[in-house]
Amino acid sequence: MESPAVTFTLAYVVFSVCFVFTPNEFHSAGITVQNLLSGWLGSEDVAFVHYHIRRSTATLLAHSLLPMGYFIGLCFAAPEKELYNVHKAADGWKVFVLMAVLLPIATSILAFYWSQKRWSNHPLAKTLAHHALPQSSWRAVASSINTEFRRIDKFATGAPSARVIVTDTWVMKVTTYKVDVAQQQDIHLTVTDSRQHELSPDSNTPVQFITIRVASINPRVKPFDIRLNSTEYGELREKLHAPIRNAANIVIHQTLGDMFLDTFRSLVEANHTYEISSNQELEPCIGCMQTNANIKLVKYCQEANEGECQQCYCRPMWCLTCMGKWFASRQDQQHPETWLSSQVPCPTCRAKFCIVDVCIVR
Repeated sequence: MESPAVTFTLAYVVFSVCFVFTPNEFHSAGITVQNLLSGWLGSEDVAFVHYHIRRSTATLLAHSLLPMGYFIGLCFAAPEKELYNVHKAADGWKVFVLMAVLLPIATSILAFYWSQKRWSNHPLAKTLAHHALPQSSWRAVASSINTEFRRIDKFATGAPSARVIVTDTWVMKVTTYKVDVAQQQDIHLTVTDSRQHELSPDSNTPVQFITIRVASINPRVKPFDIRLNSTEYGELREKLHAPIRNAANIVIHQTLGDMFLDTFRSLVEANHTYEISSNQELEPCIGCMQTNANIKLVKYCQEANEGECQQCYCRPMWCLTCMGKWFASRQDQQHPETWLSSQVPCPTCRAKFCIVDVCIVR
């Protein structure tokens, strides 16, 4: 492909990925289906269920138009290719155009089918019907969800493409194309996975995400997973009526200090080690008196006379956990993004050190 075609293709791929998996920048600029079609979608706060029925349908239709948009845009970006003369185009382009035309036609037919019987054919309406009483319908369930969603005491978290919402009666997961719904009185919750990240893209601080499996005793309700920050775990438990099982014994860090200690430990384990003679005995840690001291501060971050860090001449007196707690306690609690790069004084001699200077005794 010539340069204009390559440039347009790369730009359109980036735009399409961002339009489907909407980053914060696109949300801020209003380049989302929800914002572009806000007049037709209505208000989520007023009618949560009907809003997401329309939103999921509109999102599917909008995304199905992306291949056709690429072809039309390429006709203008690279007119020398004469792609507008489809009958003269290469076989590959003919197949692409056929797929680009059929895809929105198929999604339009599907959207039309969903809209019949006042949206009773939509997947969300069918999901809600599984929770309806024998003499009732999915609209009664939708009314209950709409009412509870308007309350200010609901639990809501997550990115727009993977939101978790918990009300007094319902647990819901809102994704790009669907909404999973389960009734609190029917569910079993299990912690299934945990992912630790040393830096969060939003706050430059350690973050832990936990995955919880939501399984209903109603056989018609499919189980689904919700994912949230571990610091929100306590708030989630307060809103849920059922206990959360942790069969895998996953350690959940519910505070920033817990996550920092885990990151501190992993960084120190990658540092230089400090060797001691075989006849030297380590004393109990003076911080907890529970384990032997296993930390020695040695300046490795810079040369001896450079930087703010200083050489510490104290013998090993602290364990890794207590040294991590000391390091965290000396930080600016309002700016956790600076913790990993800061210096603190030795708890014994007050010589300044950073994380690079913390060595495990071998």
